Amino acid sequence: MESELAYKKVAIVTGAAGGIGEAVARELAKKGMFIALIDKEGNGLEKLEKELHMEGCDAAAFPLDICDRSAVEQTVEMIEQEVGPVEVLVNVAGVMRMGTVDRLQDEDWDEAFAVNSTGVFNLSRTVSKRMIPRERGSIVTVGSNAATTPRISLSAYAASKAAATMFMKCLGLELAQYNIRCNIVSPGSTETDMLRMLWKDDTGKDEFIKGVPESYRLGIPLQKLATPTDIANTVLFLISDRSSHITMQNICVDGGATLGI
Repeated sequence: MESELAYKKVAIVTGAAGGIGEAVARELAKKGMFIALIDKEGNGLEKLEKELHMEGCDAAAFPLDICDRSAVEQTVEMIEQEVGPVEVLVNVAGVMRMGTVDRLQDEDWDEAFAVNSTGVFNLSRTVSKRMIPRERGSIVTVGSNAATTPRISLSAYAASKAAATMFMKCLGLELAQYNIRCNIVSPGSTETDMLRMLWKDDTGKDEFIKGVPESYRLGIPLQKLATPTDIANTVLFLISDRSSHITMQNICVDGGATLGI
């Protein structure tokens, strides 16, 4: 795969300030790509940018609220003008808002869709418009296995991820004629701060691995949580030439937790 990504490609990675987004940015940077780091959290972006530079990688931080359509347009145009044509977009930015439907607040529902669905739309539309005349590119969105499996207290999160998943498949169908591939990577339980906030105590990790029958949550057959790098490696495959005939697919990386459904 090293030779396939040997020349300098420009990749945008959202949610790059931490978790899966940071892991994706690091793995793509190792392959010699220029990484445009996007996140609302500016301090985390600057820290990652400095670390990547120290490792000999090319990256630049672009603090951005992906819900702001005009700011998205301006930022992508800036990247294209100052860095180069964007050939890869990885949508990782996401939020989790929890609560049973009877207790879920309006703002929780709205924010889940604003970031997890509309944010993906904003970046994907803005970038793909520029990819179309060049007739090349790859867009990968990090979804969730919750998009296809009901979860108690996760209706907003699951529904917003399901919307993003179907949007990516429709986008992939529209862009196929331009040699632009669109795919989804759907993690299960992954060792990130977002998952840790769901743990009640130090036994939380074991609970996710073993499952919670009263919540209708199956355990993980592989008996371990995913790491952010596990997800990043799948993204790396989907943007490489090794997946040149793969588009509109949703690859679930959850250790078998959803039984391949």
